[in-house]
Amino acid sequence: MLSIGIVGLPNVGKSTLFNALTKKSVPAENYPFCTIDPSVGIVPVPDERLGKLSEFSKSEKTIPAVIEFVDIAGLVAGASKGEGLGNKFLQNIREVDAIAHVVRTFVDNSIIHVADKIDPSQDVGVINLELVLSDFEVVSKRIGSIAKELKKKDKDAVAEEAILKRLMKVFEEGKMATEANLNDDEKFKIKSLNLLTLKPMLYVLNTSEASENVEIEIPGMDACHVRGGEGTQPKASNVVKIDPVFEHGFDNLITKSYELLGLETYFTTGLDETRAWTIKIGSTAPVAGMAIHTDFRDKFIRAEVVYWKDLLDAGSYAEARSKGKVRTEGKDYIVKDGDVIEFKI
Repeated sequence: MLSIGIVGLPNVGKSTLFNALTKKSVPAENYPFCTIDPSVGIVPVPDERLGKLSEFSKSEKTIPAVIEFVDIAGLVAGASKGEGLGNKFLQNIREVDAIAHVVRTFVDNSIIHVADKIDPSQDVGVINLELVLSDFEVVSKRIGSIAKELKKKDKDAVAEEAILKRLMKVFEEGKMATEANLNDDEKFKIKSLNLLTLKPMLYVLNTSEASENVEIEIPGMDACHVRGGEGTQPKASNVVKIDPVFEHGFDNLITKSYELLGLETYFTTGLDETRAWTIKIGSTAPVAGMAIHTDFRDKFIRAEVVYWKDLLDAGSYAEARSKGKVRTEGKDYIVKDGDVIEFKI
């Protein structure tokens, strides 16, 4: 299960958001191999297709796709140097797959702001600069640790050093690792470093219907410059507005988080259960089948596939087959979002 870490300055509403989200938590027993503690919540992905398929099949159980949210204590300026237990919190962020960066835009004098003023762009800059500084340290140490291999002219070490130097250059300019424009092969070579500023990031604007809100400009451009607290301007597709008090915007937040992780959903449906399965976009049928059981990859023969709406419109599997809507697909088939699949092994 992929996870999203909720990060931000103290008193921006992270825990309020987390507590409100976890009210939506689903029973953990349906999701094996998950260790749940008070700072982790398993949250269902809203999907109206699931309920319609369950009703169609008269299923006894309906099990949604889920995302894991992790509540990470507030970072402060100097976290990369250990301020406010910063090293521990930064390590917690390294362990998640993506970041939900909570930014306070509401004005409420009864809730103290660490900088004594509400300036969303400044806040974004403070957090992202700490992530950059932490990654700078990680990359710097890695360059030092491959020194012996470099002296031996080791081919892999030379290639890695070139990548690391590109990263150091963008860090020195106060920019995120995403601005180094690494290709997939280069990212794979440094995957073990688990860089914070290479993780997908969603900016969560914490608004309040009960208070005044400060505007934050969000032009259609990538998150980038953070030096000197100038702030990062995220691209609009990576921004969502929420109000934890009134619990508004949560479905959009959960759906955007799912998209941020590059995920999509296929379904299985029958009398016993209708279930949404989470896979990476671009997965072949055998790889998608692994979400259910490894046998569906290792012993894959074929898959019976029908698009969810075609199945519902037909009224039954038999009618969908007669209309040619149910297809037999092989191991090279790329699963589409909304497919209903029966695997044959």
